[in-house]
Amino acid sequence: MVTIPAKVKERLIAGAKRFQPIIKKARDKDINESDTVTIISDILSDVFGYDKYTEITSEYAIKKTYCDLAIKIDGVPKLLIEAKAAGLDLKDQHIKQAVDYGSNSGIEWVVLTNGVNWKVYNIIFGKPVSAELVYDFDFSTLNPKKQNELEMLYYLSREAMTKGNKTYLDEYHTQQQLVNKVTIAQILLSEPALDMVRRTIRKMSPDAKVSNDEISSIIAEEIIKRDVLDDERAADAKKKVAKALKPAAKSEKPAKSNTPTE
Repeated sequence: MVTIPAKVKERLIAGAKRFQPIIKKARDKDINESDTVTIISDILSDVFGYDKYTEITSEYAIKKTYCDLAIKIDGVPKLLIEAKAAGLDLKDQHIKQAVDYGSNSGIEWVVLTNGVNWKVYNIIFGKPVSAELVYDFDFSTLNPKKQNELEMLYYLSREAMTKGNKTYLDEYHTQQQLVNKVTIAQILLSEPALDMVRRTIRKMSPDAKVSNDEISSIIAEEIIKRDVLDDERAADAKKKVAKALKPAAKSEKPAKSNTPTE
């Protein structure tokens, strides 16, 4: 849980209360993209705390094309916002454009929003460039009195984005990469975890004969849901778990004895 400064908390709660009916009305009236951008800009200023005149830039130029809005702190772009009309459903092709903007400018974070729905993406600078949806929320129904929902706003605030080289948004992303069903599933299927289960069974009954392969099969086929193991992140999670366990494996090897053998 993140400790949100009292003044920031008050601003986030008051701002959400003020803008929720505005954005709902904008969606119902199906206002155009230009008017939606105006509301989003006001939210960035009045809710998230950015200076409207020095830190929120409209029509940010990137290689002869433009992103709707950008957040610049001390002249350095930190966040790109790709905006769509309030009544428009956000789709996959919309984020592709925003990711292209971010990758071309070296900006790691992109927000796709129609004012109602906010989708926060982290750009992965690989070949090809891709993006991971880190989290999203519905601004119109968000309850800022709930800590976990208030944090969704706080991660995008000026205070959180100016924390240092590693922002709260970066830390949240790292946490999400580690503490999730895919990673935990791979930890449960790792040799040290299987060894622990096997040893525990043997303690319960010394005569029990069970192998790590048998335990692994039970976990994979009867305990963990199939979609977790088939998730596209599973292979990467397995590599990370294996890498994390390597130092432990080395440290557990018995030290070589200097006593000559007979």
